[in-house]
Amino acid sequence: MKNFSFSAISKSALVPSVLALGLLAGCSDNVGKVSLGLFTTKDVVIEAKQDPIISGVTCHISHVEANLDFSDPSDMSIACRQTGPITEEQLNKIDRSKDGDIVFKQSKSILFKSLKVRRIYDAEHKTLIYLSYSTKESSGSHHHSLSTIALFNTQGWNWALQQAKTSS
Repeated sequence: MKNFSFSAISKSALVPSVLALGLLAGCSDNVGKVSLGLFTTKDVVIEAKQDPIISGVTCHISHVEANLDFSDPSDMSIACRQTGPITEEQLNKIDRSKDGDIVFKQSKSILFKSLKVRRIYDAEHKTLIYLSYSTKESSGSHHHSLSTIALFNTQGWNWALQQAKTSS
């Protein structure tokens, strides 16, 4: 989360920033913060976020935080790994449509730009896909990043096999 100093910004700028930070969904833990240089107010922040439904999945998301700007850059990266059991009960709760579920959302500006992470189930390959993306175009592109977790060797593998049989 951003550290605010009342002397560095006005109270009128503080209110929208605090409200924007309140939009962060899911369990989050800041695990790293790297400055981009001595003469910049930008940092690369690394957060660990546990999937709220599939608790055996943790995603590490890195993104640029511009401390004195009203809008953070759109660049981000994601890496998700199995960090605990992935069970049939958990998998029964996920959206299996092509759109999947939004599992995390974080505001990146006061003007409608946000970083989102969506979980999509790839039934053919029995894989969970985590897509992070920016909701606002930047430099002619909607920045995005992708990470996958195969269900093979998890408790959810039998669930995936049953889903494949019922859809055939």
